Amino acid sequence: MKKLLSVCLIVLMWAGLSAAATIGDALDVSVVTDNGRSIPFYTAKVRHDLKKVYAEAVKGDHYRIVVRNKLNRRVGVVIAVDGRNIISGKKSWLKNTERMYVIDPYSTNEFSGWRSAQDKVNRFYFTDVPDSYAAAFGDESAMGVIALAVFPEIQRPQPIRNDSVFRSPNELLRDKPAPSLQDKSRASESAGTGYGREEYSPSYSVQFDPEKKAVESILIKYEWRKTLCKMNIIPCCGTCDYSYNRLWENDGYAPPPPRRR
Repeated sequence: MKKLLSVCLIVLMWAGLSAAATIGDALDVSVVTDNGRSIPFYTAKVRHDLKKVYAEAVKGDHYRIVVRNKLNRRVGVVIAVDGRNIISGKKSWLKNTERMYVIDPYSTNEFSGWRSAQDKVNRFYFTDVPDSYAAAFGDESAMGVIALAVFPEIQRPQPIRNDSVFRSPNELLRDKPAPSLQDKSRASESAGTGYGREEYSPSYSVQFDPEKKAVESILIKYEWRKTLCKMNIIPCCGTCDYSYNRLWENDGYAPPPPRRR
C-alpha cells in the first residue's frame, strides 16, 4: 500500500509540472535548438509578474531565445544567460539601467548568442559549467538560468536618449568582445552556456525610455536530463529499459533457465 501511494504522489507531481513550449503573458518566450526543436518548459512557479520554469538541456546543442512581444507598444527586454547580460557580458541584475533589446509591438525577435561586436554574436550552446561563458569570469552565481525582464516604453512625445538601449536584433555594442574560454579542466554535473561560434548579426541604436519596473520577469532553469530526473521534474527511470516490453512481446514459450555458475 505504501509503495502504491508513493507512485501516486509522483504521478501527481509530474501532472502538476505540465509541459509547454512557450511561457509568458507580456511576452511569448521559447527556446529553440538549431535542429528546430522547441524545448519543453515545466512550470515551477507562476504569478502575474514572475514566471519560473524548468527546461531540459542537451549537451552540445546550439540554441536561440525566441521572443514575441504581445503588447501594443514597444518593450525593452533585459536578457541574461547564466547571470550575464547577453549584450554587455556583465553581471546582470535585470534592471532597466542595463543594456537591453527593444522589440516592436506584436513583433518577434530571436537572440542566438553573446554580442561581441556591432555586427557579430557568438552562439549560445549548452555545455558543462567549466566551459561556460559565466565561469570564465569566475561567476557561477546564476548558472543554468535564462532570465528575461520586460520593461514597456514610457509614452512620451520626445523619448529621452539612452545609449545603453538597443533595437533587436540590431543593436550597437560599445564594449570590447568578451575573452575566450580556456579552463575546461573541472568536471561538472550542471549545465551552462558556452561562448560559441561567431555569426553575422547587424545592429543599430534606437531611442528608448523604459519604465522603472518590469511588467514581467521570466526565469528558465535548464539542467541535464539526469538532474531533472533526480528532481522529479520529468518522469524517467535511470535503471529501467523500456525498449522491450516483457508482457507484450512474450512469445508464449518457456525459455531455458539461465545457467548456474
